Amino acid sequence: MLQAIGLTSTPRRDARPAVGDLTFEAPSGRVTALLGSPGAGKTAALRLMLELDAGRGVAYFRGRPLHRIPHPAREVGVLLGDVPGHPSRTVRGQLRMLCAAAGVPVSRADEVLEVVGLAGLGDQRLGTLSVGMDRRLGLACALLGDPHTLVLDEPAEGLSPRENSWLYGLLRAHAAQGGTVLYATGDPKEAARTADHVVTIDEGRLVADQDVVDFARTRLRPRVAVRTPHAPRLAAVVAREARAARHSVEVVQEGSGRLAVYGSNCAEIGDTAYRHGIPVHQLADEIGDTGPAVPPGTRTDADTGTGTEAQVGEERTENGARQGAVPAPTAASAASFPGRQASDVALSELPPPIQVRPARGPLRPIRYELRRSLGVRTTAAITAVVLLTSAVLSVLLARTDGTALPRLLAAWPELLPLPPAVLGAGLLGALSFGDEFRYPALAAGRGTVPRRLGLLVAKLLVTAGFALLIAALAVVCDAQSLRLVYGPELVKVPENYLALGASWAGLSVGCAWAGLLAAGVFRVAGAGIAAVLAVPVLVVPLVQKVFAAPSARSVTGLPGRLRELAWWQLPQDADRWVLAVAQVVAQPVGAALTLSLSVLVCAYLFTSLRGKVRW
Repeated sequence: MLQAIGLTSTPRRDARPAVGDLTFEAPSGRVTALLGSPGAGKTAALRLMLELDAGRGVAYFRGRPLHRIPHPAREVGVLLGDVPGHPSRTVRGQLRMLCAAAGVPVSRADEVLEVVGLAGLGDQRLGTLSVGMDRRLGLACALLGDPHTLVLDEPAEGLSPRENSWLYGLLRAHAAQGGTVLYATGDPKEAARTADHVVTIDEGRLVADQDVVDFARTRLRPRVAVRTPHAPRLAAVVAREARAARHSVEVVQEGSGRLAVYGSNCAEIGDTAYRHGIPVHQLADEIGDTGPAVPPGTRTDADTGTGTEAQVGEERTENGARQGAVPAPTAASAASFPGRQASDVALSELPPPIQVRPARGPLRPIRYELRRSLGVRTTAAITAVVLLTSAVLSVLLARTDGTALPRLLAAWPELLPLPPAVLGAGLLGALSFGDEFRYPALAAGRGTVPRRLGLLVAKLLVTAGFALLIAALAVVCDAQSLRLVYGPELVKVPENYLALGASWAGLSVGCAWAGLLAAGVFRVAGAGIAAVLAVPVLVVPLVQKVFAAPSARSVTGLPGRLRELAWWQLPQDADRWVLAVAQVVAQPVGAALTLSLSVLVCAYLFTSLRGKVRW
């Protein structure tokens, strides 16, 4: 069961809140429709329930608010709008990535694809999906964790009648198994046809809370649709003859030249128009929506051509308790808020605040990050371009004398700020967070991604692995290209290959992390690339000026002093490694990269802890 109690949105400046004191229940085993016209507050109410927007009130999912549910994806399935995801990702790849985020087996992806009828389209890209297939994929994402409750916002919007019938059949099957289904819609006929329980809201407030049978009887009635150029005249004539014959007839003018007549039929309206010489352009029977209930006395008499007959107004007044023209507090809301009076709609005691809390990150972060990185062609394309460019540059550099062998193997000409392999590693690092913010698969309704430590560590590890792989492959490809073009005598193993390898690995990983952290701080991949290029272009010249100044002190004996500070005894061979690390860091590029990473880590932690980024 889903219980919404006192939902009230935070208004903007002097505007009225989109949702005000909304209280209702969606029972288990039934399909509940949240009905309202565009702008009535349906989406705002759903977002308040899911803690996506700030406000007041509380929503219980089987007795627990969403933030107290350990694994929300296994309790609540959500579909708000289109499915967010990288257009180049496949349908199956998207679901497998979300399986790692929800902590469910990867086999669940194929199971839900079979359920929603996309089993044969698992390899299709998200960017090529039609509206119907996108809705099916969205429902598959909602069902991925086998949730008890489904919350959907306009799930049938843009669907064909056949797809519409399939969708609501699936929702009914979920409810038949004991689940709870709540969906928002603006079509009363659709609600009457597909739901078991209808909650009507208007201007963010409860208007009616009814069983579908009562809803159809009080809200939907047969009517005659009439289109004529003399609508006011025909309305007055029909109302006058109905009063003379003592018939209960309601005439509503719905627009220029259009009437809706309740309580009559096409033959009677046609005869009336013929007797009075009024031309009629359209005359048809249909099921009409009487609109949400309004307080008595607000509708005018039929003599004006725009109102209702008095007897109909009395009938609505009798049904007011059922329709809920003025919403009365429910037992649940009265128990939750003792200060509420039965005759007072306003709250004497404010409901608890709804805080926008960070969405939980992936339960299996490393697996999620691997599937996110390898699920699109970008990673493979960047790697291929980097290796090809590196090999070509290495061969071109070897044509001229004076280029050292380490620069040949790294394909690092003096004109470039960084070698291609390092730039590629930085680009992958920037995309690691940049794609998350551009296509937020983890927290689609929040517009960003959770900054959990587990997700950050997973991204750092996976990005470092890709950076080391690209760096190693670049050296191997460059060496083989030089051997092929100029012979084996050009390529020799340097004596200090360990120090050179450590410097090369540190440069690649450091630039990848710089791109990742900068993209995480500024929420765009371009900022990550700018941070990578800023190290050699801006930070290195500043560090070189610092090291160029005359030194009055020496760091000789640093390993020994570190050994004295350590509470454990370092081995004798550790001196060489400590000196090697110190030499790498002492290089201008190494020092600049270390400084940049320190600043970016502090900025990332600052924006996370201080809440500078809104969720």
